[in-house]
Amino acid sequence: MKEIIQACRDASLPLIAGVSLALVMANAAPHTYHKIIDTPLIGEEISIHWIVNDVFMALFFAIAAVEIVHSLRPNGPLNPPKKAVTPLMATLGGVAGPIIIFFILNALIGSPEYSSGWGITTATDIALSWLVAKMVFGNDHPAIKFLLLLAVVDDAIGLMIIAIFYPSPDAPFTPIWLLLIPLAMLIAYFMKRMNVHSFMAYILICGTISWFGMHTAGLHAALAMIFIVPFMPVESALHNFERKVAPIVDFGLFFFGFSAAGVEVSTMSVLSLIIMLSLIIGKAGGIYFMTAFAVKLKYPLPEGMTLRDARFIGIIGGVGLTVALFVCESAYVDAGLVSAAKMGALGSLLAAVIAIAASRVRKSKHKPLKVSEDDFIKEFDHESIYNEDETEQVLKNY
Repeated sequence: MKEIIQACRDASLPLIAGVSLALVMANAAPHTYHKIIDTPLIGEEISIHWIVNDVFMALFFAIAAVEIVHSLRPNGPLNPPKKAVTPLMATLGGVAGPIIIFFILNALIGSPEYSSGWGITTATDIALSWLVAKMVFGNDHPAIKFLLLLAVVDDAIGLMIIAIFYPSPDAPFTPIWLLLIPLAMLIAYFMKRMNVHSFMAYILICGTISWFGMHTAGLHAALAMIFIVPFMPVESALHNFERKVAPIVDFGLFFFGFSAAGVEVSTMSVLSLIIMLSLIIGKAGGIYFMTAFAVKLKYPLPEGMTLRDARFIGIIGGVGLTVALFVCESAYVDAGLVSAAKMGALGSLLAAVIAIAASRVRKSKHKPLKVSEDDFIKEFDHESIYNEDETEQVLKNY
């Protein structure tokens, strides 16, 4: 049973199941679907959708932050900190690239009424991109840590864009409340100095203060724990947090997929195409170009990662489903434009298909030549045993 559970986690089956069920229900029974996720359970605001977006996703981003903390430790793929410069530069490319492509396409084939949708193209869906990256690279490839840092910072920028450029009239951006974040970090620092090893203490005290600060300031509070995780003692609190919370997050992704991916399929419009192409082309080009530029400036890639891997990271980064869907609601007032924009965000899943297919093609072209041990020994003995140069050539051939 443990093997089955682990296999489900490794393949992100709960997330896939949630996304699939959401798409089916949103189109077959949309009223029932929206009633399930949007009906308040407590008060007028706390629904399944709210719990998933504002509470559960804080745990998800915290687990992602744990991976980054491990990567920045001695001997980690992003240590020394100079190695983190490259993914951060890639992040800037991943934000700027789609915006540039959006305005170019909108000028060529779009309309002035579409222009406010540029923010939809900026963020990367960390949950789905993480899943795709594991399918493309495997679980322990350094490119995954590169992607995680890129996606977390990318989403932080995306959420700031929402707060600044798409403010809600019901919850205007109030930056003074963000002072609670450094307060929470300071408390976490002293808790660590006082040898507090319970991860629950860090969540309930520091995490709550950080979450309240972001939420009250008018920002999406899902990133609240990433400011606290780096202060947790590694061998106790951080280890136990990862061990106990990661399985909950992996299976809880079912509810994330179910609440986020319920898009009603409508007719694709020019706006849908612009958003989809901006995400796929803009992310791929921006991330790869800035990664190559960073390498040109002598900033290193993580050990074991190549520029070819950066191409795949760029393609995977084009999956912008969750935050993109979130921005759609704020970018447009007209219901038709919102629906068309969501179709473009949903179409960004094509980036995942491209990345997986391209990786399969690459692997098929680089399959190692299988030669039996007897054949190797026979040719080695017959042709090369008396000649050192020939011996080296035979070894190269195999």
